[in-house]
Amino acid sequence: MMTAPTIFASRLKQARLQAGLTQMQLGVAAHIDEYSASARINQYERGKHWPDFGTEERLAKVMGIPAAFFYATDDALAEWIFKFDRLNARNRARLLKMADDLAEGTPGAEKSEKRIGSPPSPGRTLR
Repeated sequence: MMTAPTIFASRLKQARLQAGLTQMQLGVAAHIDEYSASARINQYERGKHWPDFGTEERLAKVMGIPAAFFYATDDALAEWIFKFDRLNARNRARLLKMADDLAEGTPGAEKSEKRIGSPPSPGRTLR
């Protein structure tokens, strides 16, 4: 099972590459001192260090993604988080209603078991 730092590291690199940013560009844009920006992002992506929540929020904002994306344990969930964030309030409500309807029609859905998916795939691109 992957740990939270490993998932975070993988998703951070995936999002940074998709955004077309270097480690230095991302770090500086997220208000990390320019003399250590590249090294810190590199350490985050390798899972050697883990940023505080405020830094995670700034990194996500720079790349235009929700911070929750960093913790998606499987690719399908990561993609849903990414896409859901881009919906307006009306479409979010519509999507949640559809999800409720689908869950009601699924045997065992009321039990809502927590499942951990496959490890994140850093090579997968976001749409």
